[in-house]
Amino acid sequence: MKDNTDKETRISRRGMLKLAGVAGAAVIGAPMLNFGRFRVFAGTGEEYSARAIDLIQQATVMDMLSILTLDFNKQDKWFTDPESFTEADFEPFRESGINVIHPAIGMGGMQSYDNVLQFFAYWNAFIADHDRTFMRVDSPADLDRVKSSGKLGVILGLQNSDHFRRPSDVAFFRGLGQRVSQLTYNSRNFIGNGSTERHDEGISDFGAAIIEQMNKVGMAVDVSHCGDQTTLDAFDISKKPVLITHSNCRVLAGGHPRTKPDEAIKKVGAAGSVMGITGVRMFVKAEEPTTIEDALNHFDHVRDLIGPEHLGIGSDIDLYGYDKMPPELNKQLRAGYKGSYAFREKIDIEGLDHPKRMFDLTEGLIRRKYTDNDIKGILGENFKRVLKQIWTV
Repeated sequence: MKDNTDKETRISRRGMLKLAGVAGAAVIGAPMLNFGRFRVFAGTGEEYSARAIDLIQQATVMDMLSILTLDFNKQDKWFTDPESFTEADFEPFRESGINVIHPAIGMGGMQSYDNVLQFFAYWNAFIADHDRTFMRVDSPADLDRVKSSGKLGVILGLQNSDHFRRPSDVAFFRGLGQRVSQLTYNSRNFIGNGSTERHDEGISDFGAAIIEQMNKVGMAVDVSHCGDQTTLDAFDISKKPVLITHSNCRVLAGGHPRTKPDEAIKKVGAAGSVMGITGVRMFVKAEEPTTIEDALNHFDHVRDLIGPEHLGIGSDIDLYGYDKMPPELNKQLRAGYKGSYAFREKIDIEGLDHPKRMFDLTEGLIRRKYTDNDIKGILGENFKRVLKQIWTV
């Protein structure tokens, strides 16, 4: 701990040079401020500690649920005309400190197979057109090299598995780049039940066959939106660790159905897996005020229950959050969920609702006395470890 304190108060010339390379952040010419804090980003008043900056520089920072944009009209334009995505559009990603995103969305229903084919075709074309700034992350080797590449890594995944019409479809979609599949969204499908269904009978025989194939080909099973029994069954059936890429602790969130009970969190620990914590307001706390400190309580709860090596981040937003969506799109999004989602006036939490939230979250973990290794693990090294295990065939 003494070394960390020294690092905050005495920054050498060599240390300043290191800071200039933080995940593409615009630190050139950043002035040294008192108390070991730095104004990292040009044109802003934001200040972050040398320790936080250094930890983000060292870790492979992964947001295991962060989509390209919540402005769906803008994303449609980027996908249908990749050249419309400019350097200015990429700059906030470069400054964010994030090295890898998992931009999964929920796609279900009768046309899911065709819709998912189109979704992955769009993503593959987009990445190919911007191969100097984006890279598809497919393998353990990719996880090792993505940070040094200077590109933004993209793990292709879905927040539903309706597109698996038969077990053999798992290998087919893996061939298209899919590396993570959430078994269900909030509703029931042929695999299991979602978190807002009235009843949850768990994983079906078909679902067990899908999980078996996912294990076989090296695709990660995700249960973030699954009902409780479906979640528990997935851990029991899978021979590889099951991910909770983006959820929170039910005991702290007033019993919200989209969060996980302690029984499921303990399964994460027993499987050697990782749970990503979100900053979605109603998944954090059932009443106001709801702050970044309340979100940090979820990290503490998982740490105390199963250990910090099982913690990660799944923000469940784009760089800017739900509250900055175009109003009509925000209204449409809210209308698509059951009342049990319990939306409030705001969906995001101040401090976790902007492109540089990883820096604020790191500062919060420092306040909570996490060690440097703990924080690097939470920032992405823990997900990196378990994905390497899952993806190895």
